[in-house]
Amino acid sequence: MPYAPATRAIYDADSHIMELPDFLKKYADPAIRDQIPEVSYSASIVTDEEVAVIMNQGGRHSDEHRAAQIALGDQLIAKSKEIQGLGAFDAADRTIAMDMLGFAKQLVFATHSLRMPFSPSSKLEPHLRYGASRAHNRHMADFCKADKRLIGVAAIPLDAPDLAIAELDWVLEQGLGAVWVPHRAPLGHAPGHVDLEPFWARLAEARVPFVLHVGGAPLQIDKSWANNGRAAVKDWLGGGENVRTKDAALLHQLPETFISMMVLDGVLERHPNLTGAVVELGAGWVPEMLRRLDWVARTWGRTDANIQAQKRKPSEQIEAQLAFTPVPTENLGVMLDTSSPDLYLFSSDYPHIEGGRDPLGKFGGFLEDRSEAVKAKFFTENFLRVLPNAA
Repeated sequence: MPYAPATRAIYDADSHIMELPDFLKKYADPAIRDQIPEVSYSASIVTDEEVAVIMNQGGRHSDEHRAAQIALGDQLIAKSKEIQGLGAFDAADRTIAMDMLGFAKQLVFATHSLRMPFSPSSKLEPHLRYGASRAHNRHMADFCKADKRLIGVAAIPLDAPDLAIAELDWVLEQGLGAVWVPHRAPLGHAPGHVDLEPFWARLAEARVPFVLHVGGAPLQIDKSWANNGRAAVKDWLGGGENVRTKDAALLHQLPETFISMMVLDGVLERHPNLTGAVVELGAGWVPEMLRRLDWVARTWGRTDANIQAQKRKPSEQIEAQLAFTPVPTENLGVMLDTSSPDLYLFSSDYPHIEGGRDPLGKFGGFLEDRSEAVKAKFFTENFLRVLPNAA
């Protein structure tokens, strides 16, 4: 039987492709293919040896490995992880995995292939930034096209508004279901800049959400903050390349900044059909953000024309148009008690290990004493509100 119970349609706001080295090159325009890097697992628990074995097998798992994964049954999500996960890079295998997981729909994000398009460097040539983005989006559309349960997430940097708008037009034609934008500031301007107004308007008209996701901005804080004259701290996986203690404590700051700028510049107010989700960046910070933005708008609205033009409070805009995925180690119950049940989404993070071995059990524990209406919002309704085309 599937992992997810048949008694409820459960929508998964976070899953991943584990890209093989040629993920971008294979789909890049020939004129720039040699300038597009291979996908690297150097900052990952996946080893070069694992990747080499898969590539030597023609870019697929062995029949024996696939059979062993399928034999896991409803334990697939607990034991099928990273690049060894069933359907981690093979679309046909992903359909089998979806049958075993039992989710109604699933957002599908990249993992390691966006370092070039999302790079914060102003020295990167725009044609390479957006060429790599196009290669990613072609591959994502191809991966998800055969299974309607898979909602491919496109990637579009906002650094060059004209190129971002052109790429969005192409993405919408391909039927990709969400658009991942970096949650760092675009180079030289705010996400609410007037030149990006057509970008948000097109998303709103198409009822396709923008999404922020871990990896959309540098994971680690400035090195000066980490230098305390003592031994370097290892990341939570035991290495030094991933999220460390101080990084985790501040991981919410950039997505909170991005969302705050979108609200204060009036983007959500001007486009009430624009929706969005903040994924795998935690959600415990959301209740205080709502209170802070309402306070800022109430106080500075006396002099700020951007706020004076808004009829809804920031908290009302966010509750109506955005949603956030808690990580399994956060207390979802506290978030519900201090904000609104309209704000939060279920996510599995399959096949990443960060999603845990039993995300339904973990989040279900926080919801055990909650009403059926609250459970329905978390597992189903909030997803469909943010992604109305998924219904």
